[in-house]
Amino acid sequence: MSASWVNSAERIGSDLHLELTGPGGRRAALIRALREAVRSGRLAPGTRLPPYRSLAADLGVARNTVADAYAELVAEGWLTARQGSGTRVAERAEPLRPAARVPKKTPARPRGPRHDLTQGTPDASSFPRTAWLASYRRALQQAPNEVFGPGAPAGRPELREALTEYLARARGVRTEPGRIVICSGFAHALRLLFGGGVLRGPLAVEAYGLGFHREVLAAAGVRTVPLPLDEDGARIDRLGRERAVLLTPAHQFPTGGPLHPARRAAVIDWARARDGLVLEDDYDGEFRYDRKPVGAVQGLDPERVIHIGSVSKSLSPAVRLGWMVLPERYVDAALATKGEREAWASVLDQLSLADFIASGSYDRHVRRMRLRYRSRRDRLVTALAEHAPHIEASGIAAGLHAVLRLPPGTEASAVKAAAWQGIALDGLAAFRHPETDMPVRDGLVVGYATPSEHAYGPALEALCGALPPP
Repeated sequence: MSASWVNSAERIGSDLHLELTGPGGRRAALIRALREAVRSGRLAPGTRLPPYRSLAADLGVARNTVADAYAELVAEGWLTARQGSGTRVAERAEPLRPAARVPKKTPARPRGPRHDLTQGTPDASSFPRTAWLASYRRALQQAPNEVFGPGAPAGRPELREALTEYLARARGVRTEPGRIVICSGFAHALRLLFGGGVLRGPLAVEAYGLGFHREVLAAAGVRTVPLPLDEDGARIDRLGRERAVLLTPAHQFPTGGPLHPARRAAVIDWARARDGLVLEDDYDGEFRYDRKPVGAVQGLDPERVIHIGSVSKSLSPAVRLGWMVLPERYVDAALATKGEREAWASVLDQLSLADFIASGSYDRHVRRMRLRYRSRRDRLVTALAEHAPHIEASGIAAGLHAVLRLPPGTEASAVKAAAWQGIALDGLAAFRHPETDMPVRDGLVVGYATPSEHAYGPALEALCGALPPP
């Protein structure tokens, strides 16, 4: 026969799980269970046990049974009982330890890179902890009771309202709260739209872009068609029978540079003529250094563009929050794909971000980081001019990374040399679409936002030492 606790927490503030098994009566079984819990270390020295009335009620035994078991274990030295302190595990009732073994020598693990210059990550040490905590506290204090129930798939109205105002002001997006659906990032948006059947392929994509996004699309059965790139961005004139096109128009990833105004207009014309759709990945639209911000393509035709953004670059990828600004005809389908309840984006994080934006903390953080990243960009350019003047940095007017253009045929050796210097970074080849016919570009993608402030100088020094000679 066996028994276990139901719940003592409401009465004593702690739970105690015991299985009453083995021969003999309930008293003997309880003594064995408590003794084994102490011996194994599951009940640590000093742990307070439930009052015998509470434990008796949970286990379905008589109070005297628990009282007698406690008394015997006190007499044996396993427990202590003091007036006003309750019954506790004795401090000297140490659990059994396995026999000492001679530790085996394990091979040393290879050390990770000393310098992280990979793209796509902001400086983690610059996360605005104090301001975020203040927003979280305000959000928690002001949250209505419904917040602690199942979340709605569209996301909290407070966040959608804050995003409506912010995106209109900072990115030129034309929308309303009812057309914003909260997600957990760009990849999640792709899975919802294509994996959920809201959209179908084939999908035109830029010839250089994140391979991870192509993998997400391939997993959803979507064929991607590469569009060549030139100094004005994606070649919109190469669009054909695709149903949609995915672009990074504000700052082409990873080569840099905005989509030319004529091509921004051309892609909208294509979408209208073909009844097509533009997916706009606005991954780092806030960070502009040497030019005025480039507004969102969505502002040209909100019914032909899905604008997708997140805080992974502006704030932190640990805050798993993003958004889709949808044409009206896709809202219901996107919500149906998400299901009846929010399963990805924390409701409390949504409320915190809403307060963070509405209070002005988000703007202040972005301005502060814009100055910091611009300074880092300038230090990179200066270091190249001093130590590697033959290497040109491109795509540096905006964003969190730069592309160092290399002589043809030198990229693979440069990536290997960087690894020898303890530098983590990517070559351009890692982002090239396998089916593109555009000429190969050799280069290194350097994420100057990734290191902490104190680590950036040594990373730059190591990078310059890894670059190919003239």
